[in-house]
Amino acid sequence: MTDNLQPVAAPAPQRTTGDLTKAAVSGWLGTAMEFMDFQLYSLAAAIVFNKIFFPDVSPAIGLIAAMATYGVGYVARLAGAVYFGRMGDRIGRKRVLFLTIALMGVSTTLIGALPTYQTIGIAAPILLVALRLVQGFGAGAEIAGATVMLAEYAPVRRRGLIASLVSLGTNSGTLAASGLWAVLISVLSEQQLLSWGWRLPFLLSFVLLIFAVWVRTRLKESPVFEERPDVVDGVALSRSEIEASEIEAKGTLEEGLRQRKGKAFFLALGLRFGQAGNSGLVQTFLVGYIATTLLVNKSIPTSAIVYGSLLGFVTVPVVGMLGDRFGRRPVYAALSVLTIVLAFPLMLLITSGSTPALVLGMVIALNIGVLGLFSLESVTMAELFGSRNRFTQLAVAKEIGGILATAIGPVVAATLTATTGHWWPVAAMLIVYSLITLVSTVLAPETRGRDLVRLEDAA
Repeated sequence: MTDNLQPVAAPAPQRTTGDLTKAAVSGWLGTAMEFMDFQLYSLAAAIVFNKIFFPDVSPAIGLIAAMATYGVGYVARLAGAVYFGRMGDRIGRKRVLFLTIALMGVSTTLIGALPTYQTIGIAAPILLVALRLVQGFGAGAEIAGATVMLAEYAPVRRRGLIASLVSLGTNSGTLAASGLWAVLISVLSEQQLLSWGWRLPFLLSFVLLIFAVWVRTRLKESPVFEERPDVVDGVALSRSEIEASEIEAKGTLEEGLRQRKGKAFFLALGLRFGQAGNSGLVQTFLVGYIATTLLVNKSIPTSAIVYGSLLGFVTVPVVGMLGDRFGRRPVYAALSVLTIVLAFPLMLLITSGSTPALVLGMVIALNIGVLGLFSLESVTMAELFGSRNRFTQLAVAKEIGGILATAIGPVVAATLTATTGHWWPVAAMLIVYSLITLVSTVLAPETRGRDLVRLEDAA
């Protein structure tokens, strides 16, 4: 970069309805694939991995070990968030999203080809963890990139609704994975499921990978990234390059460079806690707990996740529209308070011994405490951050929240319920997670309608 660089201001990039549609399909597919991969894994961890990869321990210890293996992927996700997030802020969103989806898809397919503990002993869980780490590394920036891309494409007055498609993608992936497992559990004997049936969902995910990669080759770059004043010839200038050049809108650039970082990041992290923690408890831990501790047929909790995910196709866009109409903060607060108030009643339903009550409790918990919050999270976190570091900060906030809540939560819940012999720690954890999000909501600024080209954070 030379000292006399003086790029000419270009008109704001225009995107057609067709471009927005491609971005929406791309974001939906990528997040669907990410959450299908992770839900396939989490359900396998809860239902079969403790038997085929950790067979020489008690059921309770096997469940804890399987949940811990599920959790290690979140460490790799954080590394991927930092690596790919910085790349996405530097060279653009499109190229990074192509790389992340390829890593996720290949590693997930290979899990379906793994030998078991009975075949190669301790090497089997080691290989499982290795593939889980690769899968996590790619996934660490996938949902953040899809969220940023959709938010930056969306018309400002419909940003919440359009960005909620990311949440619909996660819902679609969860539904597909849960549906596959529900079918397998229903039609296969336990011996068939443990010998070869568990492999089918992982191997079939390769078909979705091919389609998702094809869609992303046809996607245009984010218009916000191209409009940023620090982007020249498709690459963002570094701090030293900005300081050495004389660019129009220099004041805007300097403001973005001077701003102290931190407040918006911690607010986003707090907003993430409720959805992330509740997701790990409802969609992962409770499935295993109901099957192994309450001794309920494992098809019942998986079917409940399917029903809840189907209802989510209504919940998610409605919450997105409410956020556009009334603002992010009041809707966030309402969902958090509802989860706190309903935590113990819902767990009473789930553990009542009645199948309809169990299904109803899980469906309500999934839609209020997980999918509803996720719909808002998709747009609010994108709006909190300035465009210069949006991809990185959003990805890292999501993944640190994932490690602290989604990954560690099921392990803590498994340990506490095994120690106490009761379900009340799960309800208490739902309350704590949601309370953290409620406090963050009160402290955060209202971000609805914010100009996403601005380089500085909203807080």
